[in-house]
Amino acid sequence: MPEVRPNPDALLAQVQADEAEAKRGSLKVFFGYAAGVGKTYAMLENARRAKVEGREVVVGYVEPHGRRETEALLAGFETIPLQELDYRGVTLREFNVDAALARHPDLLLVDELAHTNAAGCRHEKRWQDVKELLAAGIDVWTTLNVQHIESLNDVIGQITGVVVRELVPDRVFDLADDLELIDITPEELLVRLKAGKVYLPEQAHRAIQSFFQKPNLNALRELSLRQAARRIHTDVESARREKSISQPWATSERLLVCVGPSPTTARVIRTARRMAAALDAPWLAVSVDLTGESNNSPEQQQVAQHFRIAERLGAETVTIAGQNVTATILSYARSRNVTKILIGKTNQPRWKRLLFGSVVDELLEQSAEIDVYVIHGEEEPKQSTGVRGPVAAFDILPYLKSSLLIALTGVAAYALQSLHFADGEANTVMLFLAAVAWSAFRYGRGPAILASALAVLAFDYFFVPPVHSFNVSDVQYVVTFAVMLAIGLAVSTLTSRLRAQVQSTRERERRTAGLYELGKKLSSLYGNLFLVSAAGRTMAEMVGGEVAIYLQGRSSTPELAFGQDSTIAGHALSLPVARWVVEHDQIAGAATNTLPSAAALFLPLVGSQRTHGAIAIRVDDAQRLLEPDVRRLLEACANLLALALERDQLAIDAAEARIQAEAEQVRSSLLSSVSHDLKTPLAAIAGASSSLLESESIDDRTRRQLLETVSDEAIRLNRLLENILQMSKLDAGAATPSQQWHVLEEIVGSALHRTARLLQNHPVKVNLPLDLPLVFIDGLLMEQVFVNLLENAARYTPAGTHVTIAAAVDNASLRIAVSDNGPGLPSGAEERVFEKFYRASQAADGGRGSGLGLAICRAIAKAHGGNITAANLPSGGAEFLLRLPLAKDAPQVVIE
Repeated sequence: MPEVRPNPDALLAQVQADEAEAKRGSLKVFFGYAAGVGKTYAMLENARRAKVEGREVVVGYVEPHGRRETEALLAGFETIPLQELDYRGVTLREFNVDAALARHPDLLLVDELAHTNAAGCRHEKRWQDVKELLAAGIDVWTTLNVQHIESLNDVIGQITGVVVRELVPDRVFDLADDLELIDITPEELLVRLKAGKVYLPEQAHRAIQSFFQKPNLNALRELSLRQAARRIHTDVESARREKSISQPWATSERLLVCVGPSPTTARVIRTARRMAAALDAPWLAVSVDLTGESNNSPEQQQVAQHFRIAERLGAETVTIAGQNVTATILSYARSRNVTKILIGKTNQPRWKRLLFGSVVDELLEQSAEIDVYVIHGEEEPKQSTGVRGPVAAFDILPYLKSSLLIALTGVAAYALQSLHFADGEANTVMLFLAAVAWSAFRYGRGPAILASALAVLAFDYFFVPPVHSFNVSDVQYVVTFAVMLAIGLAVSTLTSRLRAQVQSTRERERRTAGLYELGKKLSSLYGNLFLVSAAGRTMAEMVGGEVAIYLQGRSSTPELAFGQDSTIAGHALSLPVARWVVEHDQIAGAATNTLPSAAALFLPLVGSQRTHGAIAIRVDDAQRLLEPDVRRLLEACANLLALALERDQLAIDAAEARIQAEAEQVRSSLLSSVSHDLKTPLAAIAGASSSLLESESIDDRTRRQLLETVSDEAIRLNRLLENILQMSKLDAGAATPSQQWHVLEEIVGSALHRTARLLQNHPVKVNLPLDLPLVFIDGLLMEQVFVNLLENAARYTPAGTHVTIAAAVDNASLRIAVSDNGPGLPSGAEERVFEKFYRASQAADGGRGSGLGLAICRAIAKAHGGNITAANLPSGGAEFLLRLPLAKDAPQVVIE
């Protein structure tokens, strides 16, 4: 048998998932089919055992419902204090997520995962609190009933007749690391209910009469068992894939659900979610845009609402522009390797389907190898969001303009017939059809339909005998009217659709151009402030609202980097929302379920390395930002900005790393270069001093020679250390010149005095004019320049070589030359001599220098705004030319 090798990509994905899982807390769900089956009781019993085993168990929130057995199990547990909120004069007690995060226990018990928090809490739902706890690394145990799973909401409502409002998204349920099914028979549950162990007697009686009927309980129990079985199957398959027990499937299922404006589509979407979960397959929610109408139309708003449901259930949402629904759906399905298509059952009458056809019939006929599932949909009750959107007012002006256009066309046709320019009814009909087409293109479909009807009526009344009457003398005109009306309606429909698609294309082109412009700007800019300014202005133009950008600095609190003058910056919740978004990498704020009271919608700036901040967008209608196309555009802009910020940070890090590497290289070169130079004088000093100490019969002459050796080598060592220290300061930028007015003769004289012993075998000639102006320099640093130049001349020229120091004024600079008549510089070394650690091979002293003297000279000259160069003289020898700028307001020295 061939060896079964694991998939490297799968292994990498598994390793990455394990790393993410290691940072996240684990979630255990005690799952049941109804209240009273014992979920909370079982959770507390397991918690007691965990506490005995040594785990740190803390109660975050447990609802005992007045049950004595549950209250008894709570005894002995540490409990997080509840958060008290005032709501319309009533004090509500809710789970305190901030206190739980501050306590950060090993294991936290949080009852009733589907609970809706009171107004004023950070999150709308308790499952959002639990996700935040898990992200903080806290293990959580919780309870959940099957009727609270969102994809089962419509099925359970149909079975029980009760619509459950508190729902948990399926992705949260699937997030559980461990699922423990708590199950008892419906008969036992009813006994517990009648005995008052679930609700109080009055509540229990009402529950038995409505929800807690045996058929309902049996159905709910079956659903809970199926959910548990599905979860076990998923765990088994994951374990098999991890251990590479079986070969991967040759093909995989992929589902596509057709989304439209029909209110029954929500049920079809939930059915698709359940089927996808049962098949463990990805699924798509696809809508076909035939008209290209604006997103403010009721149909597009309904489609956007359905898309939000599909996204919550884990679908990938896609909008496709096309002319034919069936052809567009099938083409896209084949391109994405879709195996099953789900569509809602049509409610059209049979005669209409036979006459005009339907999308369902066409899909069934043309789907070929793709399976098509026709789902019976039901309209769901509308849920009040508490915020009413703007009601679109009926605009009568386009209809009036369309009517006026038909009237003007009728007058023009009558005038042309009177002048015999357009005789014949065919010409009149063409004029009216042209007016209908123009009305459709200019004013839309509704006014164009009105124009079609008015055109037929006007043609009949004014141009068909008997004129000025709607009676028809010839029956054949009825066919003319019908064809004219049909053509007018068709032309108006096609023209208005073309107009809408052109507008939609322009809108998409505008967004694409904005995204391209943003990417182009971000790619050419550097620096956080420039990047966020460009992104903020561009995005504000794209969405037509306000934009603020928060960047994560070194502190834990994001800082406002753009939009300081916006309404967002002044809102009290903006900074806390930005902090939460950065910490959790999730969208929050207005129109979402997390911190909906915020002034704007916040998106995280997630890079490949970390989250760099958050971007806030505020528009009049926040729901518009959550429409699939707009949301994808905003996420793309946020990703571009995050990558640009990351690129800029990486460039800074690379520059710092390069500087650090160069500093390390300089340090290493310095140590290797000066180690010998440091050892030589130290060895000479140690030898001379030991001779003085150990030799008792030493004459005065020898003693003096030894002491001179100690002195000379100490001076040499001191000069070497001064050069090293001075070069380090210059490299670090710490040696800033302290400039004052100085006489050049004093600087040169001091340097000659310091180097007198080195130059005792080298005659020195100084040629400084008496009228030299004062120079604005740092005297100590400039003295070091002359000392290094004279040292260099003494070291690299043989004894008896002359050294000359000359100065002259050259335009606006002072020209100072230090030259000798020695062997000169090696060929090609005129610039290299100013490099650090460069030493000529023919040094007269055997190359005992450190190679830093001339490098220090050039660094000091540049710090004064000047420069120093080296060259060989035509007559022999080398010349070092120092140029220093002269100040115009130099004080004058009067020589008497």
